[in-house]
Amino acid sequence: MANSPARHNILITGATGYIGRRLMRRLIRLPNLNVRVLVRNRYKLQALVLDKIEIAEGDTLKPESLVRALENIDTAFYLIHSMGSDSDYQQLDRESAENFRSACVAAGVRRIVYLGGLGVSETASKHLLSRIETGEILSKEPEKIQTIWFRAGVIIGSGSASFEIIRNLVQKLPAMITPKWVKTYTQPVGIDDVIEYLTASINLQVHENLVIDIGTETLSFKEMMHQAAEVMGLKRAMIPVPVLSPRLSSYWLILFTPVPLKIAAELVEGLKSETVVQNDNAGRYFPEITPASYKQTVRQAIDELEKNQVVSRWCDSSGNEACDIKDFDIAPGAILRDIREVPLEGTPADLVFESACSLGGEHGWYRYTILWKMRGLMDKLSGGYGLNRGRRISGEVRIGDAIDFWQVADVKHNKRLLLYAQMKVPGKAWLEFDIQPNMLIQTAHFLPRGVWGRLYWYAVLPLHYFVFSDLSRKLVLRARQEHKQRTAQPSS
Repeated sequence: MANSPARHNILITGATGYIGRRLMRRLIRLPNLNVRVLVRNRYKLQALVLDKIEIAEGDTLKPESLVRALENIDTAFYLIHSMGSDSDYQQLDRESAENFRSACVAAGVRRIVYLGGLGVSETASKHLLSRIETGEILSKEPEKIQTIWFRAGVIIGSGSASFEIIRNLVQKLPAMITPKWVKTYTQPVGIDDVIEYLTASINLQVHENLVIDIGTETLSFKEMMHQAAEVMGLKRAMIPVPVLSPRLSSYWLILFTPVPLKIAAELVEGLKSETVVQNDNAGRYFPEITPASYKQTVRQAIDELEKNQVVSRWCDSSGNEACDIKDFDIAPGAILRDIREVPLEGTPADLVFESACSLGGEHGWYRYTILWKMRGLMDKLSGGYGLNRGRRISGEVRIGDAIDFWQVADVKHNKRLLLYAQMKVPGKAWLEFDIQPNMLIQTAHFLPRGVWGRLYWYAVLPLHYFVFSDLSRKLVLRARQEHKQRTAQPSS
């Protein structure tokens, strides 16, 4: 009988960060890997992965906590940087990298894999210079430990800071007066390709240190915004001017994007320097990986944004006992929501679910059915389905069913009903009924398309106050009345 392949022990630092979380999810699905994560707080990890990983609580700024974390580790991923810290993050980055390299050498770790940023020291911003310095520190003792140093420019993926800036600016501003740095060149790369490179590095058959630059086509930031607009079906005008300083640009970004000032300032400073590939090692050592084009990565990010945040959510896991929508790990500012919470006060959750499943058709939409009908008429006149499509059968739903101008997108029995709007709206909309043991959480989700999408959302907010508050309360009231009727009936 052949021996089974030896298992490879992996440590991921920064496992609750943007890159680390995605890498962790990828690696736990691979055979012959034992995945351990180093985190400051184990409670930031999602319940879905807890039984698939080892957890070591610690901090790279506390060397004593690294001993247990690095025990028997073969490959250690270093995905840490301190940008946004109130302290001197450059010094923190130096200390962290020194501590980690020394601890890896002492523990006999074979390889460190680090993800840094593209750029050259002579022209790099403070932030990029710190990332370069971190790579140099981790690579300092090649005779004792090997370092694979990946360098990436703008990373495009749902929830990444770069994509959120581009998406928000393109969607919100039909015309932009832009600073000179929009003419700066970079080579963006999709998050899926970043994860592919990091994963492939585990089994890379080399023994010396390597610096591997990754990226797709060379584009200016102006070209990136124009191409993103094309993917979103929008047209945008951009007029570069020389008067916008990095500080002014930072304030401009925080007005229209979810990125906070400190991070915006560092990103803008970095955008003044070209971040292009300096070597061809990605193609030489990973010929099997062909990075997706920039447009493909934008399209994928938008698709993931819609599906991961609404259609495929944390409540899909039946193993998670508490499914609170406010605790879902989401990208900031990605979607607009109207949330209504109604206590069940002893009303059985299954009856509330039945009540939600009875909406539409002949039953209608409770007190403000007339407003729903008016909206349906407007939809009809604009070429949509309208409300008179009705439903397949009263009280029963299955995925794909039509309910007036909604379509059933997801059903979790006695737990969740998600409706996708097929009405004509400047964006995409969902209506979700999340039934907790003691609470109904009704959420209207809206992913706006451009400025008109946002204007539409805020224009109908006054109607939401009446329609959605009435809907959530009446759903629970109907379930409560049904419960009273059933319990009042004598048992046979």
